[in-house]
Amino acid sequence: MNPEDLKARCKQFSLRVIRLVRALPDDKVGRPIANQLIRSGTSVAANYRAACLAKSRADFASKVGTAVEEADESALWMELIMEDEILPRDKVQPLWQEATELTSIFCASIKTARRNGAD
Repeated sequence: MNPEDLKARCKQFSLRVIRLVRALPDDKVGRPIANQLIRSGTSVAANYRAACLAKSRADFASKVGTAVEEADESALWMELIMEDEILPRDKVQPLWQEATELTSIFCASIKTARRNGAD
């Protein structure tokens, strides 16, 4: 996958997170999860875009590392939503799968960047 395709995929992930957050209940359980998920889920795209502008392989690896953390955190919030049955599993599972796939892609990108000369 080329960087432009991955940027678009990350942006779509963020848009899907926004839609999921809108579906969460506005109560004392839903609000804090919504706040955390909107932050982590939308920052995946922002951090990957920043990585694409990196000045070195080490800078790239660092910025993609932040995207990994945010995608993985997003997956955690979605797991909590599914396991506590805040929303139906079938509504959350596809987005959770995308979060885990993005995490794997980013981890592979970091390994490649480090193998090619980043510290």
